[in-house]
Amino acid sequence: MDRLDREILGILQQDARISYRDLGVRVGLSANATADRVRRMRRDGVIRGFTVVVDPAADTRGGLVVFIDLTLRQDTTNEEFEQQVAKLPGITEVVHVTGEYDYLVRARAADPAALDGLLRRLKRDAGVAQSSTRIALRAAGHRPAHP
Repeated sequence: MDRLDREILGILQQDARISYRDLGVRVGLSANATADRVRRMRRDGVIRGFTVVVDPAADTRGGLVVFIDLTLRQDTTNEEFEQQVAKLPGITEVVHVTGEYDYLVRARAADPAALDGLLRRLKRDAGVAQSSTRIALRAAGHRPAHP
């Protein structure tokens, strides 16, 4: 990765919907050269996908956006957990973290009963020993990470 790749990544983190033409103008490349660089970074795994960040208060789908801190049971491996959690509906992000918990999960649940069901399935099917759940009330702002 060179300076242009890092610049492209920074712009994509701010606006993943920008056209290759506009992105190219901002970094001083043609649309085709820009598209080639983005495709290469996707192929190489630098870019793994594009995420939409939605303010929970503005989301018209309703329901709850939750953050769940999880500790795995001693007999559960990270690989087993990650395979099982990928099968559960409503989970939008899973991050392996340092600190008191093993993982941070972001999920969507239609209502408290659906959240209860998700938590039960995490413990029963995914090897979770302990969880701590927080409900998003509103997004206070979003600042894209820079490479």
